Amino acid sequence: MGANVSRQDDLTKNEFLCKFVGKEHVPVEDSMFWESFLKFHIAFPTNSQEQLSLDSRLESTCQSFITHNLLTGNLGSLISVFRSKVIELLALSDQESTLHVWQSFNALFIIRTLVKYIVETGSEYQLLQHFEAMSMGKKESVTKQDEESTSETNSLTVDGSKFESFLEAIVHIIVVIPVKDFTYHLHLEAVNNLITLLSVHLYSSQSTEKSSIYRAIYKCSHGNTLMSALLHFVSRRTQMPQSMFGVNSGGSFVFGIAESLWSMLTFRKSQDILLGADLVNTFRDHFPLANQSLLLILILTNHHSSKENLYRYSLFNCANASEAEQSKDPISFKIDFSVLYNTLCQIITIDQATLLLYLLLHRNQRFYKFVMAQPDLQNLVIPILQTLYHAPDSTSHHIYMSLIILLILSEDDGFNKSVHQIMLKTITWYTERSISEISLGGLLVLVVIRTIQYNMLKMRDKYLHTNCLAALANMSGQFRYLHPYVAQRMVSLFETLAKKHSRLDNLLKQPANGVSLDVQTSKEDMLQDLSVLEEVLRMVLEILNSCLSHQLLYCPNLVYTLLYKKHVLRIFDHIMLSRI
Repeated sequence: MGANVSRQDDLTKNEFLCKFVGKEHVPVEDSMFWESFLKFHIAFPTNSQEQLSLDSRLESTCQSFITHNLLTGNLGSLISVFRSKVIELLALSDQESTLHVWQSFNALFIIRTLVKYIVETGSEYQLLQHFEAMSMGKKESVTKQDEESTSETNSLTVDGSKFESFLEAIVHIIVVIPVKDFTYHLHLEAVNNLITLLSVHLYSSQSTEKSSIYRAIYKCSHGNTLMSALLHFVSRRTQMPQSMFGVNSGGSFVFGIAESLWSMLTFRKSQDILLGADLVNTFRDHFPLANQSLLLILILTNHHSSKENLYRYSLFNCANASEAEQSKDPISFKIDFSVLYNTLCQIITIDQATLLLYLLLHRNQRFYKFVMAQPDLQNLVIPILQTLYHAPDSTSHHIYMSLIILLILSEDDGFNKSVHQIMLKTITWYTERSISEISLGGLLVLVVIRTIQYNMLKMRDKYLHTNCLAALANMSGQFRYLHPYVAQRMVSLFETLAKKHSRLDNLLKQPANGVSLDVQTSKEDMLQDLSVLEEVLRMVLEILNSCLSHQLLYCPNLVYTLLYKKHVLRIFDHIMLSRI
C-alpha cells in the first residue's frame, strides 16, 4: 500500500500491510507509519468473482492478522487513528479535508475487510476481542512464547468501549458530514461497515436480542438523525461520482453481504438511467449510496420489531418538511415527501423499495395521506402493476408486497374514484390485447384478474387470490366507465372458475355413480379445492353485485356483457351463491 496504486497481486507483499498484520505492535503515535499506510488506491471489486478473488488473495494476510492482533492490538490502534481523522475532518474546510477523507475511507475499508473475515470465520465474541485487544507492550514484538499464551488472552474482558467509540465515529460520518463528490465513497463505506457489522447475525445461531453488536447499534443515541440521514440518501438518489477523491477509481463495490441480509427480510442520476431494463443492477451500480442506505434502513427497522426499536419509531413518525405540522403527534424528523415519493415511483419495481413503501403506507399516517392526495398516482401504480403482470419473473414475496400495497391504496375512497378518472394511452407492456385508451382503474382490474388466473394455474396460493379479490372488492363500489374488454375479463373470470368448479364437482360425484376416480389428488385435497373455488366464486359475484348496486348507470359495458353471458350465471345455481 502507501502512496502508489495497489494492485490486488501486490497486497500480500506490501511492507506496510505486512507490518500491520505482523508480530510488531504499531502504536497510535507512529504517525509516519499511519500516514504512509493509509495513502493508497486499490482496484475495488466490481462483481462477485472479483470479490472472491480479492478475498482469496487476502486470506493469508487476514490469517496473520487473526494470529497476532490479540497480542499487538494493531486493530485498536487503527481505530484510534481513524477516530482522530474523523474528529479532525469535522473541523476542516473542503479544500483542507480531501486527504483526511481519503485516509478515513481507506481506514474504514481495511476495518470492514477484517471485520468481514472475522465474522465469516469466527464468532461475534472473537470479533469484539479483536476490537478491544491492547498491545502487550509498546513497540514490542510478539515472541513465540507470547503466541503460545494467546489462549490466555482469549479470556480478556470485553467491555465493548472501543467498539462503541468506533460505531459512534461511523454514525458521525453519516449524519454530520455532508455528501459531496469527494465524500461520497466515505459515506458509502460508513454505511457498508454498519451492514457488515449487522451481518454477524447471518453466522450466528443466537437471536439478535443476545448480540452485543446489535445491542450497541440499537441503543444508539443518534437513532433519529441516523434514520433521517439514510432516508435522505435514498430520497436524493445522488449518483456515484466518476472519480474518488479526484482520482479515477477501479469500479463500484460489491454488496453481497447487504443483499444476503436483505434476502432474510424479504419474504428477495438521471431518470433516463433508471428507465433501463435492468433496474436492480442499474440502481445498485449508479446509486450505490442510495441502494445501500435503503438496505440498511430495512435491516434496522425489521430486526427487533417486537421490542422498542428507535429506528422503526423514527421511520414511522417522520413528517413532511414542506408542510407546517399542527398535529400534537410526535415528529421524529422531517423530509420532503414529494422528493421521496418521486424516488419511490422511480424504483418501486425493486424488492427493497416495495417493502419500504409498504412500511411507510402502513405505519406512517402522514406519508399515507400525502400519497393519497397526489394527482399523479399512475406514476406509483403502473410500476406496481408491471410487477404483477410479470409475476413469473418476480419472487412470491415481491408479488405479495405489491398486492398488499394495492390493497392498502384501495381502502381509500378517493383513490378508488380517481383511478377511473386517469386515462392512459397505449400500454405497451400489456400484450394480451392492444388497447388504445383505458383508465388506470380498468388497467388495475385487468392486471389483478390476470394475477388471479396465474395463481390458480401455477402457484395455487389461497391467500394470494384472496388479497387480489379483496382489492377488487374495495374498489367495486366505485367502478365507472369500464372498458368493454375489462367487463369481458371480469365475467370471463367467473365463467372460467364456474367451469372448473363444475368439473371438480363431477369428479367427486363419480364414485357414487360407480366410476372410479382416475386422479392422483386425494378426495380431501379435491374437497379443499372445491371449497376454495366456491369462496372465490362468491367473492367475484359480490364484486359484480357491488358494482351494479352502486354504479349501474356508469357501467353500461358491464351490464351488456352480463346480459350477453347470462347463461353462465343461470346454470351455476349453488346454495352458497343463491342469495347473491
